[in-house]
Amino acid sequence: MKRTMETINWQDFERIELRTGTIVEVNDFPEARQPAWKLLIDFGSEIGTRKSSAQITDLYSREELIGKQIIAVLNFPPKQIGPFMSECLVTGFSQENGSVVLAAPDKTIANGLKIS
Repeated sequence: MKRTMETINWQDFERIELRTGTIVEVNDFPEARQPAWKLLIDFGSEIGTRKSSAQITDLYSREELIGKQIIAVLNFPPKQIGPFMSECLVTGFSQENGSVVLAAPDKTIANGLKIS
């Protein structure tokens, strides 16, 4: 059975701040209900760094994440996750087994670039 998707217009898409960033710090998040990393992501000089929590511990090690470019949504309001305040949403693709594969550029580009 095919899933019906809601249609959005171009203005809706333009409102979403999907930007590139580089993970510069990865820390344990033992207080999380589901295994997760605390990430510090550099979005370039105009935006700076933002924190995020990501449930990607099953596919990505700390060492693998440092220096990795990702795509994140920057204009959601901050979200309290236990004792941690997440400032952006790291994007990825949820697989049937529940693991998440990060959405990332296939070439290294400047941090802070907006998807177009």
